[in-house]
Amino acid sequence: MPYLEVKNVTKRFENQIALKSVSVEAEKGELVCILGPSGCGKTTLLRIIAGLESADSGSVVINGKDCTYLPPTKRNFGIVFQSYALFPNMTVKENILFGLRQKKELGKSEIENRAAEVLRLVGLYEHKNKYPLQLSGGQQQRTALARAIALSPVYLLLDEPLSALDAKVRAKLRGDICHIQRSLGITTIMVTHDQEEALTMSDRIIVMNNAVVEQVGTPREIYDKPLNPFVANFIGTINFYKVSGGIFAIRPEKIELTTRKEHYDHIAEIKRVEFKGALTRIYGQLPQQTEICVDVPSRRADEIGIKKNGMMFLKFPAEHTIKYSV
Repeated sequence: MPYLEVKNVTKRFENQIALKSVSVEAEKGELVCILGPSGCGKTTLLRIIAGLESADSGSVVINGKDCTYLPPTKRNFGIVFQSYALFPNMTVKENILFGLRQKKELGKSEIENRAAEVLRLVGLYEHKNKYPLQLSGGQQQRTALARAIALSPVYLLLDEPLSALDAKVRAKLRGDICHIQRSLGITTIMVTHDQEEALTMSDRIIVMNNAVVEQVGTPREIYDKPLNPFVANFIGTINFYKVSGGIFAIRPEKIELTTRKEHYDHIAEIKRVEFKGALTRIYGQLPQQTEICVDVPSRRADEIGIKKNGMMFLKFPAEHTIKYSV
């Protein structure tokens, strides 16, 4: 039995459907990302799991218990928001102690020990006496995470937790969150619009669009076997081209660069070349005006002599080509 189940949940706001018969699951200890563009319903789904919004229909089951009508205070979850939501007049340690002191069953020494434990876990023990404004964005977010896990919740909800951070800090904190989540073994649901976050952090991804779930799968399944053009286009870069009988798709790195003397499937005129270190990305145009994007090792591009306004000869391996019905 899944640890967390959302069953056929529908939610409307006035005349707008935010969720349309959405069903998702999370196993115990999993990190599941809800991924999709702005306005697709992912944050509404997270708020319904938390009890911060009520569903018009459907149910939420946690560890076998129907929690659909339970208030947030009875659901025993931790939540981290994009905005951190820290108390600016309290130190890092005081922010964490605030929630712990509401737990009447905990003694003073237990509270102090738990605060110290989570501060060490998130790497902020040496900063415990600083105020939020004295911290970097990444440190503030780790403080918010520490406060959420200090209460030993049965599951954790993360609402776009990294979107306010710059790229380098975001990459570091992705690893920190994964390490902490796995060390605690806590079931975690994270909302994001960032495909790289979803691919690198999650055990499973739920792709949403226009209030419905488009696909659920592991990062590898979502990337290699997208069920429809929306998922294919939303996750990573992909090429689409039409052939009689359907629309075909192939990832840039799956296209093979060859020469005129070797077997090739297509010829494309090179429009732009981007050197990216180990890889070179080549933008071209097929005879039928279809744009094409190819990623190849830079050494291979040099060997063949790739340059703007030249021609490139391409092989589209059948095993890496995806077909969609028109």
